[in-house]
Amino acid sequence: MRKKLATIIFVVYVMSMLWGCDPVTLHKVTSTIFDGVPSLPPAEQLCQEYQVTKVEEEKKKENAKLPSDGSGSGSSHLPYREKRCNGCHDKTQESGLIKPKAQLCFVCHPNIIKGSMAHGPAAVGSCLECHEAHSSNYPALLKAEKGKLCAGCHQEKRLALAMHQKVSSNGMFCMDCHDPHGGASAYFLR
Repeated sequence: MRKKLATIIFVVYVMSMLWGCDPVTLHKVTSTIFDGVPSLPPAEQLCQEYQVTKVEEEKKKENAKLPSDGSGSGSSHLPYREKRCNGCHDKTQESGLIKPKAQLCFVCHPNIIKGSMAHGPAAVGSCLECHEAHSSNYPALLKAEKGKLCAGCHQEKRLALAMHQKVSSNGMFCMDCHDPHGGASAYFLR
């Protein structure tokens, strides 16, 4: 009786841990533990279901209030908007991408870094530090408002503090003077 109760508790525990897992992980675990677990639907069906979910999320985002900083009406990645997922995604690769994550954006944007100096995240292909992959409430797929994005990482004291304060108080942003990807001059000045 105790053994049966322990087995039931274990099964309930495992199932509760898997409740939040994605369908593929859930299937892998349950099919390892139990016999007779039905196979997953074809990948195309999962992708279609995912796309429907994403479209609904997009509509909700579009209906949500956009930023009040005058930054526009948001943006979406053209291949994503046109449902050309295979331009970036490859279901046959373990990563699910056509190239490693750090090289992916350079497939379509090979000359994004202009000049010999590169901004750290851009240099190593960490584009998603600043940009969303599919859509954003901000222009250029930015993760935050132009006025707040750089400050997320750059909290060091500005060399020309008085000038930076004056410029920002006049409604200018870091990107108005600095190229966020890199450049040929010090501090990526435009």
